Amino acid sequence: MNRTWPAGFLWGSATAAAQIEGAAHEDGKEDSIWDAFARVPGAIAGGDTPEVAVDHYHRMPEDVALMASLGLQSYRFSTSWARVKPGDRTVNRAGLAFYDRLVDELLGAGILPWLTLYHWDLPQALEEKGGWANRDTAYRFRDYAVAVYDALGDRVDHWTTFNEPLCSSLIGYAGGEHAPGRQEPRAALAALHHQHLAHGLAAAELRTMATAAGRAESLRLGITLNLTTAVPNDPADPVDREAARRIDGLWNRMYLEPLLLGAYPADVLEDVREHRFEELVHDGDLATIAQPLDFLGVNHYHDDNVSGHPLGADEPAAVTPTPRPTSSPFVGSEYVTFPSRHLPTTAMGWEVNPDGLRALLLRLTREYPALPPLYITENGASYDDAVAEDGAVHDLDREAYILAHIDAVGRAIDEGADVRGYFVWSLLDNFEWAWGYAKRFGIVRVDYETQLRTVKDSGRAFARVIAEARAGEAVGEASASRV
Repeated sequence: MNRTWPAGFLWGSATAAAQIEGAAHEDGKEDSIWDAFARVPGAIAGGDTPEVAVDHYHRMPEDVALMASLGLQSYRFSTSWARVKPGDRTVNRAGLAFYDRLVDELLGAGILPWLTLYHWDLPQALEEKGGWANRDTAYRFRDYAVAVYDALGDRVDHWTTFNEPLCSSLIGYAGGEHAPGRQEPRAALAALHHQHLAHGLAAAELRTMATAAGRAESLRLGITLNLTTAVPNDPADPVDREAARRIDGLWNRMYLEPLLLGAYPADVLEDVREHRFEELVHDGDLATIAQPLDFLGVNHYHDDNVSGHPLGADEPAAVTPTPRPTSSPFVGSEYVTFPSRHLPTTAMGWEVNPDGLRALLLRLTREYPALPPLYITENGASYDDAVAEDGAVHDLDREAYILAHIDAVGRAIDEGADVRGYFVWSLLDNFEWAWGYAKRFGIVRVDYETQLRTVKDSGRAFARVIAEARAGEAVGEASASRV
């Protein structure tokens, strides 16, 4: 890929604790909401559970060596609240010790640790007290964040509070397809606001701790959102434009605007008026939420072609994510459909349109003047891999997807977007939430019977991109030193 990337552009890969660690009830760890949800009949495809996952808890050094062999500069991982504070009681030193070893292993391999505090695995004991619908959970999250920072803050500089709060609020509490599997509209809106509040409380506390430790200058604190470009099927049709507005409001602006602007979007508040959202927002909450951000993580897999008209009897739909926010009561099928654009699709049924990522990055740049630097913290694709006779995995579709989206990021940078890194999802095939082990996103294949890791062709292609980018940066540095 012949392109010059900005100096210091960061290349990495990402995972989540509940999806890869396994050891779900070892060394003091207790149930997260995903452990409990997996025991609900029919909740997870194939009846799968995260009990073993891909056994990263026991194979971590091997996996870090694999990252180093690919040339990864950074590894984005999450800590498990249910491992660090089982039942949200006292700190579990054995659980924290795993992440202590992981951070040291990464640093020893020359890989930057990029830590996410919440990737959906709330302790089940807190869910039984109301979960994210209970305002007190925001304060319990702050205390958990303090425990993790107290153990790792001397070596970890990059901290993400939440990953994709859309999924763990609206989809988990209204749509019901994600843990905890509730279908309660007001609880979902409460979860949305309380997660924002938790972000603000934790961010403020971590900055205070970093300052006290003399590490304020090195701390990089942000949040990761999954964002889309909602495209009206017919831009001239007001019905389609209205449907796209609703999707954009729920998926994007209910997260971006309180974080970046200190206010919820007025049009979406009107959409959800019957659920009395404004009663959830206490005096001072929005100021707490709108903490300064050092970066905004962007997760993106596809954009959405949106219509407000029913599909014709013979008209194909774009098979879009299930779960998705439109499965919630806030945007029903009477408002939104997703006509196919006849584009290629992934094994998830998601349309492949790399230019949607470029458009999203430019939209963020254009509409939010106070936007912090951006990182693509997840981007990748599921395809039905096959192991060839020689033992290799020739996943040409995934390779093409990743390279095309990296090119889209480069074009966005050319047009003015301040993007400073790209993390592919995912390093390893894993427990893919409600889809169990049926969907594979990894650039490394995992044989779930033997736990054998095999780098796929997409992983080798990504390694080449990294090597070429780093070589180009070294040439640039050498040229600059001669001037």
